[in-house]
Order: sequence, then structure tokens, then C-alpha cells
Amino acid sequence: MARKKSKRSKPAPKKVQKLETCFDCPFCGHPGTVVCTVDLKNRIAEATCGTCKESYATAANALTEPIDVYCEWIDACEQVNDDVDLRRRGHAEFDDDGF
Repeated sequence: MARKKSKRSKPAPKKVQKLETCFDCPFCGHPGTVVCTVDLKNRIAEATCGTCKESYATAANALTEPIDVYCEWIDACEQVNDDVDLRRRGHAEFDDDGF
């Protein structure tokens, strides 16, 4: 005799988490005021703060997401801050040597 097949329910599809498109401004600190847009037609990605009007633009490709644009902006800000700190330290060391 053949066994009766048990009915198995299909697993529920996993929900894909949506990535944010609004972030905190690194300059004015207001939450959710930075809006990131990606224009694939012109290959430009831009992050703009609605409060202080600071903006950052970079090149975009098919894989560019708004979070990538915001992270690049934060990295660029940190790079500028590190360069300024190194220059300040360099000048202080330069002055201490007496040259």
C-alpha cells in the first residue's frame, strides 16, 4: 500500500529590509535631515542636508545605494579632519625643534 503524502506548507518568504535614505547630518547634527539620491542616468550620487544645506556629490554606478553615498561623505569628512590634525601636529613638532 502506498503512503499518504503529508501536506507541507511552503516557508514564508523572507522580508527584505529596506535601507534608509535619510541620515543624521555630520555638520549640524540634526537627525534625519540628510537625504541621499542616486541618479544612475547621469551617474551622480548626492547627499544633501535640508537644514544647513551642506552637500556631497560623488560618482555612482549600478550598485550604488544611498547608504554608500552617506558613508563616503562621512569618510571624506574624517579624512579632512585627520589631515588637519596631522598638519597641526606637524607644525607643533616643527616649532619645538627650533627650525
